Amino acid sequence: MIKLEHVSRCYGDFYAVKDLNFEAVEGEIFGFLGVNGAGKTTTLRMITGVLQPSSGTITLGGYNMATEPEKAKSITGYIPDRPYLYPKLTAREFLDFVADLYRVPVKEVPERIEELLSAYGLIEWQHELIESFSHGMKQRLATAAALIHKPKILVIDEPMVGLDPHGAQLLKQSIRDYAKLGMTILLSTHSLNVAEEISDRIAIIDHGKILTIGTMEQLRERVGGYQGSLEQIFLQLTATTVNTERERKDSPTEVGLDG
Repeated sequence: MIKLEHVSRCYGDFYAVKDLNFEAVEGEIFGFLGVNGAGKTTTLRMITGVLQPSSGTITLGGYNMATEPEKAKSITGYIPDRPYLYPKLTAREFLDFVADLYRVPVKEVPERIEELLSAYGLIEWQHELIESFSHGMKQRLATAAALIHKPKILVIDEPMVGLDPHGAQLLKQSIRDYAKLGMTILLSTHSLNVAEEISDRIAIIDHGKILTIGTMEQLRERVGGYQGSLEQIFLQLTATTVNTERERKDSPTEVGLDG
């Protein structure tokens, strides 16, 4: 459902991401991990059409994002790490607005809004202005908005930020349930325990390049059969590139001591 082929995004001579190749299939929860600045958010923004790749092809549900962007976006929901919600609208008004953008049939909208407000614990606040919501409530509303059109693909950037334990548990269970129904979910998070708990496969990106992709068992095999947690595996895999980068920066050539 999500396919990237030789995707790069550069700014002048700097590559934010370079030659990315991976595929997330129908019904899969695909974890996408990396340190800050590794290229995660750039990749997610290209997948959702916010940014255009400098080269390569992104295909969503068979639709090429470059040539059929409206069709690709119509089957995709996106929950950014910092969602923008119109503060002077109520929760119900906002969901109604988003439903109209996605051309959800008018007859289906009230029931759909009711279902989502109930599922994400916002029914009591449906007529309150969004500006009065806590961060966690806004995150739950953004999740509901991303699901209003029943997308086939859901892209999530840091979903647990600001959620209390109950909200986090609700979201994790929702992700599992949607995947069981066939939704493809791309999950980018710093919460490695969450990624380990719910992801079917995991990709680790570092300095704009994919280091590895696989199930937890496959990742363990790639670090010599080590049976540690995802956090320990992640630190082990990324430590090599971090140390290499430090050595490069500290070399005489880099600091200008070679004359």
